[in-house]
Amino acid sequence: MLTQELEVLLGDKLEKLLDLKKCKVSKDLLSLPGPDFIDRVFTNSNRSIRVLQNLQVIFNAGRLGGTGYLSILPVDQGIEHTAGASFAPNPIYFDPEKIIELAIEGGCNAVATTFGNLGIVARKYAHKIPFLCKINHNELLTFPNTFDQILFGKIKEAADMGARAVGATIYFGSKESDRQIIEIAKAFDKAHEHGMATVLWCYLRNPGFKTESQDYHTAADLTAQANHIGATIQADIIKQKLPTCNGGFRDLKFGKTSDAVYSELCSDHPVDLARYQALNCLSGRIPLINSGGPSGENDMQDAAQTALINKLAGGAGLISGRKAFQKPMKMGVKLLNLIQDIYLNPDIVPLP
Repeated sequence: MLTQELEVLLGDKLEKLLDLKKCKVSKDLLSLPGPDFIDRVFTNSNRSIRVLQNLQVIFNAGRLGGTGYLSILPVDQGIEHTAGASFAPNPIYFDPEKIIELAIEGGCNAVATTFGNLGIVARKYAHKIPFLCKINHNELLTFPNTFDQILFGKIKEAADMGARAVGATIYFGSKESDRQIIEIAKAFDKAHEHGMATVLWCYLRNPGFKTESQDYHTAADLTAQANHIGATIQADIIKQKLPTCNGGFRDLKFGKTSDAVYSELCSDHPVDLARYQALNCLSGRIPLINSGGPSGENDMQDAAQTALINKLAGGAGLISGRKAFQKPMKMGVKLLNLIQDIYLNPDIVPLP
């Protein structure tokens, strides 16, 4: 049985999520998360011993350690969205040490943040929680605003400060995406040489993806293809927004797709859409973590729903930031623990 707390929190939404008894894509086609995931999947890969060690360290950390699931605190919004917009709701997080404290108190597998935030506290905390150093960002100080991911440091810097992994964003679909793909593929290769794991934020960005009737930036077919490209440049973990719709290739009439994507591999159910994302992560051999999204009025409910969809779909966890750090620390810890409790609940398993 599901926990009573989850039933109260989600109400009718829980029933709607659980009305799907079987996904269009069978879980038998996926390498599902589990305690033996690194042994079962990554030891057969071309990853070095040091990369395998660091992946295992991350998977063994925090409250979800040893389960095959991940709960990561990402705080790169100080650059991506400006520090004022990000930290004004809770100014203690202008101090990077508070970010690390939240990740530790919240039982996270890792903390993902900037060179500056990690570097200023590295000697105190690099041995206490896995560092995931974000190596590129979109900055918002250019006027008028432009949107591009640019490198903010070197791979060796991340290694020297004790990072277990590096993370990067590619804006798939943007005019800058070709350069970003080449740039990050090279950076990930260098990170693997230094023994660090790699995490890719596979985000879409193109004004043509948003129409008067639909925003296809979170379409299952488009985001899934971004995942597939991310896995191809050897990201070890894929971060993606939860899908909210489908039919980007079909409705926008570009690229190539198949009718079977929309009839045989997907329905409109949220779990089916997320399962298609996981399928495109090399059939689950590359773990899929979904992002938590912005903070709002129903953060506990939204976080629980996102975690539940991800787990039922065969995903590997959640990477949630603003919902946690834009609150008092005790509330942020409570939200992170709620997410983790869903992955710890043995009664919640990937759908057939």
